Amino acid sequence: MKKVWKGLLAATLMAGMLAGCSGGSEEASGDKKGGTVKIGGIFDLTGGTGDVGTPYAEGEKAFFESIAGEEINGYKLELIGDDYAYKIPEAQKLYQKLKSKDKVSAILGWGTGDTEALRQQVAADKLPFISASYSENLKNIDESPYNFLAAASYSDQARSVLKWIKENHTGGTPTVALIYNDTAFGKSPIEDAKKFAKENGIEIVDEQIVDLKTLDATSQLLNMEKKNPDYAIINQTWGATATILKDAKKLGLDTQFIGLNWATGEGLLPIAGDAAEGFIGVVTHAFPYEDLPGMEEIKKFVESKGEKLEDKNQKFIQGWVSAKIMVEGLKLAEDPTSGEGIRAGLEKISNLDLGGLAAPVTFSPDNHAGTNQVRLAEVKNGQFEVFTDYIGY
Repeated sequence: MKKVWKGLLAATLMAGMLAGCSGGSEEASGDKKGGTVKIGGIFDLTGGTGDVGTPYAEGEKAFFESIAGEEINGYKLELIGDDYAYKIPEAQKLYQKLKSKDKVSAILGWGTGDTEALRQQVAADKLPFISASYSENLKNIDESPYNFLAAASYSDQARSVLKWIKENHTGGTPTVALIYNDTAFGKSPIEDAKKFAKENGIEIVDEQIVDLKTLDATSQLLNMEKKNPDYAIINQTWGATATILKDAKKLGLDTQFIGLNWATGEGLLPIAGDAAEGFIGVVTHAFPYEDLPGMEEIKKFVESKGEKLEDKNQKFIQGWVSAKIMVEGLKLAEDPTSGEGIRAGLEKISNLDLGGLAAPVTFSPDNHAGTNQVRLAEVKNGQFEVFTDYIGY
């Protein structure tokens, strides 16, 4: 009799264990949902690119706050992030914290140097990573299988600018100078720009390095003046761009200055003053004052906080859009709790309509570069006015 009871007990315990294993399997496969999926944030609020990094981070945070009451694919979402002050070692420490302590499932990153430094780790850890860096290197899916570019790469931006120059220049071969800072971000598009220019009959006549936080670019501009370029392409953020434009005006230079996306935006205007008039900028994301369908949800959220849309800037919109694209990947993921699942979800995004806030984005298993499309805008009467549709090269 004792043997019978022991047998029944063993069978009961085994059945319980199997049921327990079955329940865990269902939860892992997504049959049972609930809880919170955490997304990491690596922000530059106080470092060399904090002038544009701060509103960008605010846009990311705002988007997550706007969906705080919703369940996305069966889960609540939480953005956990911190300032790394544009220092690569600090980014690496923050990444380890987000991965190991906070247990995030994906990351919204920032700078080129740190994003490139982290990409092998990101791949090994299988953490989808949408960065504010649009480095061409991140388009290499073999080396960066978990990185996604949510806007045109810096190289694609430069190519589009050069193509526009070629098509609109009159009077012989167009001559171009390149002005950039000595960081991975600043140098990112330079070789590709030079190659594209050579292939398309455009002459690169000068290169000048200007520090991100410089307050005087006179010596570099005097050197550039000797080559008298028709155009100068700037890859900087607002601060250095404003210094370049103000010093160029003092020197009476008639070169047409054209900035890539981080040189462009409303934050440039109060610093540069009337020296910004006529400046042309690459526009990857919409300005808050544009009348676009996608702007309505931002306006509604901002006003719910007692704020005004006109007090936000283009970099806020840019951050909002990056976060929106990440969340779209979670919506499409079969398993939104794992990096592999989120990557697969992002790779399902096809011609994502962002309501005009940015160019439509498409990813696939063999392409993580969402778009190569940009617009151009010129500063007129103290405001950026877009004068092209989305263009590429």
